[in-house]
Amino acid sequence: MVMTQESGSPKTVGKVDNTVADWPLTFVQHNFGAHCFDTIGCRITYAGFTHGVEGSEEVSPPLVSRRGTREQILRAGHLARRNFPPPAHVVWRSKDGQPHEADIDIGEIFRDQKIVHRVPREDIREGVSITDPDIVLEVEDRTITVYMRAFIPTKELQVPGNPYSGHRDDLVRVWSRTY
Repeated sequence: MVMTQESGSPKTVGKVDNTVADWPLTFVQHNFGAHCFDTIGCRITYAGFTHGVEGSEEVSPPLVSRRGTREQILRAGHLARRNFPPPAHVVWRSKDGQPHEADIDIGEIFRDQKIVHRVPREDIREGVSITDPDIVLEVEDRTITVYMRAFIPTKELQVPGNPYSGHRDDLVRVWSRTY
């Protein structure tokens, strides 16, 4: 289920949309997603929402058991989070049963509020708004990784002949830590 943040949020700093003229691309709100793989009892709380499993003994299967690649699976479902709520709180056990707990400060990781992407400025389509980027937190066994995915309209089709491929939305690893 996709969730949106209520309007009327406290202080808005900066523009909500970007164009290539607004270089470097920045963001004042973001979408958030969290995923657990190869863990036990994995729960991530961020911006008032808890992601993960219901029970402390519930196992999150490894990524390889899912249909699709990491690039295809890791997406955000909670939309329009204002920058930045308190850190994400993560509680889980690695597959060897070792308990872990961490606070991941998304605001510190993205303190410059720049959109992390792999599209050169000269390849970005002019006059098109850049939407809120996805920030995705992944817990896999003992490692927490934070990614950003941004929908960047491109001047050229990414798949020749496919009129729906005029963009890139690469999953870019921004931060990682093994516990």
